[in-house]
Amino acid sequence: MLKNQNGFTLVEMLVVLMIVSVLMILIIPNLGSKSQDVQSKGCEALVSVVQAQVDTFYLENNKYPSDLQELVVKKYIKENQTYCSSEENSLNYNSSTGVVNVP
Repeated sequence: MLKNQNGFTLVEMLVVLMIVSVLMILIIPNLGSKSQDVQSKGCEALVSVVQAQVDTFYLENNKYPSDLQELVVKKYIKENQTYCSSEENSLNYNSSTGVVNVP
């Protein structure tokens, strides 16, 4: 009358769920605090890309673009590359020096 009883008991399942819950409680708050760092690094990378495209425009046309929209129109960058994360946070561009930065 012996049966092969493969599977987990209720106690084993509860222990696993408890361990997973504790890990989630420890990890999730740390991920939330890192999102600002990730956002900042993403903006810095975007500024570098747009600055490289401004420099490329200058090399090809012997002048800096009048604004970032000129780069969009001439297909150097895409429309969504003129701002970081939201349209209210648009990149600053100085047309006389050709410098791009984050506000």
